[in-house]
Amino acid sequence: MDLFGVHEQALYLRSQRGELLSSNIFNAATPNFKARDLDVGANLQAMAEKGPLARTQGSHFANALEASGDPEFRVPVEPSLDGNTVDLAYEQVQFSQNAVQYRATLSFLNARISNIRRALRGE
Repeated sequence: MDLFGVHEQALYLRSQRGELLSSNIFNAATPNFKARDLDVGANLQAMAEKGPLARTQGSHFANALEASGDPEFRVPVEPSLDGNTVDLAYEQVQFSQNAVQYRATLSFLNARISNIRRALRGE
């Protein structure tokens, strides 16, 4: 029984994406740094199509997160002379949007956990 649905995977993927975007922002002035990003929607779709991973032993954790794809390099709109592909303003916007979406997913999970707790207490 899956209590949290796709939100568990979404939270994990948004966390990974946040790390990639923060790395891009941190390396905005690093020569030849290539910006990377993770398409959360495409990865969630791929996970839904593949379904949960099979467990060979009962002691293994059920984890569909391993089905997620690798980060992709971002194609720059206007490449810099030093080979860096980070567009700082774009990265900051993407980071902010990802943070809002992460927080929304976290809020949903918190509400779901609160409902489960109330049900267990018989409220």
